[in-house]
Amino acid sequence: MTAAADNGAVIEFRGASYRLDSQRILLAPLHLDVRRAETLVLLGRSGSGKTTTLKLINRLLEPSEGQVLVEGRATTQWDPIRLRRSIGYAIQETGLFPHMSVERNIGLVPEVEGWPRQRIAARVRELLEMVGLETGHAARHPRELSGGQRQRVGVARALALDPPILLLDEPFGALDPLTRADLQREFAGLQKRLGKTVVLVTHDLREALLLGTTIALLEAGRLHGVYTPEAFLQSKDPIAAAYAAAFRTGVDSVSL
Repeated sequence: MTAAADNGAVIEFRGASYRLDSQRILLAPLHLDVRRAETLVLLGRSGSGKTTTLKLINRLLEPSEGQVLVEGRATTQWDPIRLRRSIGYAIQETGLFPHMSVERNIGLVPEVEGWPRQRIAARVRELLEMVGLETGHAARHPRELSGGQRQRVGVARALALDPPILLLDEPFGALDPLTRADLQREFAGLQKRLGKTVVLVTHDLREALLLGTTIALLEAGRLHGVYTPEAFLQSKDPIAAAYAAAFRTGVDSVSL
């Protein structure tokens, strides 16, 4: 990978926008930096542009205007396969292959990369331990796991090649509240140990405050503000203040 920008940014949005056609803009021109080892949370309601922003990073989408840079190089200048293999990606419900064992799911990309079998097996064992699963889970299939276990496998798969960047699209959103809280705490501890550059999508302010070092608030396809967790709770911006008020009264942010 090339060197990051002089300002320390690993990911840069330089006026990047995305539209389906001339009338439907999903993301207005965005200027935003993500620095090394930062956990940037993209917070917003459905349709606010969060997932669109995330997909621009690993070139699942290409900007209609402007640029997105990863390690100082525009995503359109990257080979898309090499770019995606340098970025871990975990989504809600994990996207695991149901016909493959946990070991095959986690080891698939290392296998494609040509790793020897013994190295893959060792990496799978290491990752299972890292995400809090016993090595006996390696032989199971996704249908034999609980939702929380599947999500752990999804995170392990995203970490398989030890990528410097992780993209997480509401990875804990489909879980019951107790399991979700457990996994959020576990991921916070994992990130503290690994120091990855993380971009996480959520509509839940609690999750944003727990996991984020920086919160980018999106509304109707536009960046509404960038905050530290502390500054977010004190913001006078009407939309940020509405999230904070819902948080203080125990209302789920999704209902805003």
